[in-house]
Amino acid sequence: MKTIKIMMNGKSLTASIGSRIAELLPRAPHRGPFTPVGAIINNRLDGLYYELKSPATIETLDYSNRQGVDIYRRTASTLLYAAFADIAPEAHVVVGQSLSDGYFFEIHGCAVNAALISEIDAHMRQIVEADIPMQPEWTTVEEAMTIFERHGTPEKVEMLKQLRRSEVPIITLGKYRGLAYGPVASRTGLIDAFRIHPYEHGIVLGFPDADGNLAKSIPQQPKLFAMYVEVKRWNELVHIQNVAELNERCMYGGAIELVQVAEALHEQKISAIAEEIVQRKKTKLILIAGPSGSGKTTFSKRLTIHLKTLGLEPVAISMDNYYVDRQATPKHADGSYNFECLEALDVELFNDQMARLMRGEEIDSPYYSFPMGRRDPARSKRFKLERHQVLITEGIHGLNEGLTPGIPADRKFKIYVSALTQLCLDDHNRIFSTDTRLCRRLVRDRLFRGTSAANTIAGWASVRAGEGNYIFPFQEESDAIFNSAIAYEHALLKPYAERFLTEVSREDPSFAEASRLYRFFSYFIPILSHEVPHTSILREFVGGSAFRYR
Repeated sequence: MKTIKIMMNGKSLTASIGSRIAELLPRAPHRGPFTPVGAIINNRLDGLYYELKSPATIETLDYSNRQGVDIYRRTASTLLYAAFADIAPEAHVVVGQSLSDGYFFEIHGCAVNAALISEIDAHMRQIVEADIPMQPEWTTVEEAMTIFERHGTPEKVEMLKQLRRSEVPIITLGKYRGLAYGPVASRTGLIDAFRIHPYEHGIVLGFPDADGNLAKSIPQQPKLFAMYVEVKRWNELVHIQNVAELNERCMYGGAIELVQVAEALHEQKISAIAEEIVQRKKTKLILIAGPSGSGKTTFSKRLTIHLKTLGLEPVAISMDNYYVDRQATPKHADGSYNFECLEALDVELFNDQMARLMRGEEIDSPYYSFPMGRRDPARSKRFKLERHQVLITEGIHGLNEGLTPGIPADRKFKIYVSALTQLCLDDHNRIFSTDTRLCRRLVRDRLFRGTSAANTIAGWASVRAGEGNYIFPFQEESDAIFNSAIAYEHALLKPYAERFLTEVSREDPSFAEASRLYRFFSYFIPILSHEVPHTSILREFVGGSAFRYR
């Protein structure tokens, strides 16, 4: 039998052609803190069932890695679908948004109660105990369509009709059949930590946290959940709840109307937030926060227009001007400056000046010089707030009460802006909100900031860590939430994203993630940018905006 040379988990091995990665683990043990569930093979992501055909460099993945998390959660969700197929075949299970360390699922066609949850949980654990081998099987599109028609999943059939491929991967587990949009664990026994929670009108499938621990309950997030429900209603209004329905509109002349209705829903929401601000007569400070790629800047500009029509004149205050001097800036463990933590800002000065402005006093508004690493007194400005004016500022800590402890609650209005995607690939496969924001940023950075897709992807983990520490914990402290996700956006981003993702070389460490995103966009039919209004949130990322950006 022919052999090949491989480098796996830092060890040089000789292996037979056709060897599976899982079979080689005893000779080259996984180096992570958890059980491996997948692998990067020559900068490509795959499962441990992958059969080697040529020399390769391999690094196995576990739950401590973003890609390992995706594999684990995708497989756990498959266990859930398989359990429902056996226990409650009449149920129609639809995946929803992320909630805490879990996914929300709507259950249609049967009552969700403690007995059902207990039975589904027990059956999932039986599947885990059985340690059933798993591997997607490539099947012709025609055969796959027949399978999904037989299983009563029309959204999958419609998706397959739109694909220009000859084969697709299908995952089978018991009576369940699903499209495999990425690798799964090679055995059900690897997915041994999960918990099912009742939540609102459905359930949450809870996953381990970053330390491998399972939460005993899912914290209530009423404001965020209400936003998800609202966006689902928006999608129903435009008759788009999955990618197949979006593609239908794009292919058969409905794209322009879709854009117009979706943008009108955004406009309606911004108007409602502006009216709420005006109704709170004492509001003098509007604080806007949200993760990267959420469209905060365009939202701020559109909100400003609506406030002006209601008699208020927003005055922008840059949070950047309140950084502490460089020598006082906190540092990360590696010695680099931590500009994201709250302590990097002069909170005392910010609160003092905001309070003085609200009392009608003049201040010397500071100017922070980043090249100098300190404030430049020569560029400060005298400033006074007029009666019809309100202060408006964007900043990572806007929702954190620790930023404005000296400002009474009735004088400030906090707005959380994010792209909380509610569109699904199909009923069992989510579109991740973080992917939406990454793709927005990837396109914008490449078009306007001279940053390659590879570099944007490489820095994304650090961006996500900052969001997890300084933004997401304070979502529920907002007075209003604006969801900047818009039903058609992936169709708009597709031509740009695909073009820039192809620039990532196979040797680049970002290639595996770039390939995953490229495959993701292959499911969409594009629309052209001239169909999008120049005031759209999306113009912040693809260009042609009616607004000016710094």
